[in-house]
Amino acid sequence: MAQNAEQGLAVPGAGGLRGGLRRARGLSDRAITVLFIAPSVLLLLAINIFPLIWTVYLSFTNYRANQPGREIKWIGTRNYERLLGSEDVWGYLQATANFVVWTMLIQVLLGLGLALLINRNFRGAPFWTTIILIPMMLSPAVVGTFWTYLYQPQTGIFSYIINMFASVGPIDMIGSVHLAPWAIVIVDTWMWTPYIMLLCLAGLRSIPDYLYEAAEVDRANALQTFWYITLPRILPFLMLAVLFRGIENFKMFDMVVELTSGGPGSTTELASINLKREAFEKWRTGFASAFAVILFVTVFGLGNIYVKALNRVKQ
Repeated sequence: MAQNAEQGLAVPGAGGLRGGLRRARGLSDRAITVLFIAPSVLLLLAINIFPLIWTVYLSFTNYRANQPGREIKWIGTRNYERLLGSEDVWGYLQATANFVVWTMLIQVLLGLGLALLINRNFRGAPFWTTIILIPMMLSPAVVGTFWTYLYQPQTGIFSYIINMFASVGPIDMIGSVHLAPWAIVIVDTWMWTPYIMLLCLAGLRSIPDYLYEAAEVDRANALQTFWYITLPRILPFLMLAVLFRGIENFKMFDMVVELTSGGPGSTTELASINLKREAFEKWRTGFASAFAVILFVTVFGLGNIYVKALNRVKQ
């Protein structure tokens, strides 16, 4: 009787669990893989693909986000025609291109130099590596606010240091039309040069020692060793760093807003800042969507060309 009573006891949900296991055993490995991956894929589609499609649709309309009850009219390519025919938009794109080119050039030179220095494994190298990496761990908005105080012409330490070497008086970096673009270049370089250094250092550590030993046997000097061994080996890492940082700098927003807010005038108004003004200040949502599509196509196209060049270098 006791044995029958024990057999009569049922664990809640045990039948459903056993049935689910039996059904799972009947699935192939591929079906189980799809079953586990499908929720993540659907989530990514909902977060990334749907907003992109919706933005492309809005770029052909006169939609304004501050007037949700207004009738949405299809206006074709009028937004794109206004954008491509606007001298101001081309000025914002030129300011963005100048920012990207100068930051990449300076960061590559400094990052490669620091990587070569750290790779020598001198005494205290781990400590100085940690100190160098601190800026890239901070938030861009925090960095922008911090450097705004450093750039103050009367009380900022930046002007004080410059006047230690050359008595030129107060320097208004973020208030000068000529100096403001360089002010944001300096801050971005200070923050992201360590990133370039890390990737270059990874490339340097991957070079086999026997290559340098063979170069020493062949009596190659330091310049020849760098040009024929070091540079070709770290070039893919360097190009990868430029790709990542170039994409990020093309859509730079928060740090520049905290530093200059696009001023003085529109000297440092990058494309991303103007896009925000069109979308959330002027509420020209359709026009801003067209601008966003143009920026996306530009970055995507240049990125593809660059990746093809990177693959050739790797081969």
